[in-house]
Amino acid sequence: MIRERKPAGPMGRDEADAVGVEALSFLAGDPKLLARFLDLSGIEPMEMRARISDPAFFAGLLDFLLAHEGTLAAFSQASGRAGESVAAAREALSADFAAGPR
Repeated sequence: MIRERKPAGPMGRDEADAVGVEALSFLAGDPKLLARFLDLSGIEPMEMRARISDPAFFAGLLDFLLAHEGTLAAFSQASGRAGESVAAAREALSADFAAGPR
């Protein structure tokens, strides 16, 4: 079941990071989907751990989910997050690019 939340304003970085972690966990649970993400992004598996603190990494991961309706629907079903919250997290992370890693 998808949790419907009514945000008071733009999503904060902490929640956006949490969505990114959930998305990474979702991909890690599906080897074919993870391989597709790695192929499309050009990221090596060993490189992922070092990139986790970079908001651009999670933004790219969320872009991957948002680019395919079926993948987004599967993530939404698994995580309980509406697609809109994935888009809001992507927006929050992209706004933080200039700030760099935390």
